[in-house]
Amino acid sequence: MKSFRESRKAISPVISTIIIVAVAIAISIAVAFWLGGITGIFTRFEKLEIPTAYAEKADNTTWTVTLEVKNTGTTPTTITEVLVNGVPYGNFTLTPADGYLDPGHGGSVVVILYTNDFSGGQAVTITLHTSGGQDYPKTVVLP
Repeated sequence: MKSFRESRKAISPVISTIIIVAVAIAISIAVAFWLGGITGIFTRFEKLEIPTAYAEKADNTTWTVTLEVKNTGTTPTTITEVLVNGVPYGNFTLTPADGYLDPGHGGSVVVILYTNDFSGGQAVTITLHTSGGQDYPKTVVLP
């Protein structure tokens, strides 16, 4: 009579290697898809560019400062506030009117400055504050 140890059969080394390789491939594919999903979330960013900014004397009492803005980031953003020399300023218009900019799209900001507050030749820093909490300053010299 054979002993219990002698009569036991095992999986062949070839089959066990194939099973281990298949499990490793399945796990690596699952990890790759998981990391791909996380990467999309964490690589989104907000970035506004102001390629053009100029000031014009509208009349004897006002200057018009125009800033062309483009969203070059990967997430939409909204211009929520305009600051002039670091102080919140309310006399401005946005295009689009709600200040919402999709990635790759642009708009404009027109700020009206009064001559009793500013003078010709003065450098004025206009800062755009966005819903993402970022500030984008641009300095313009009044004519």
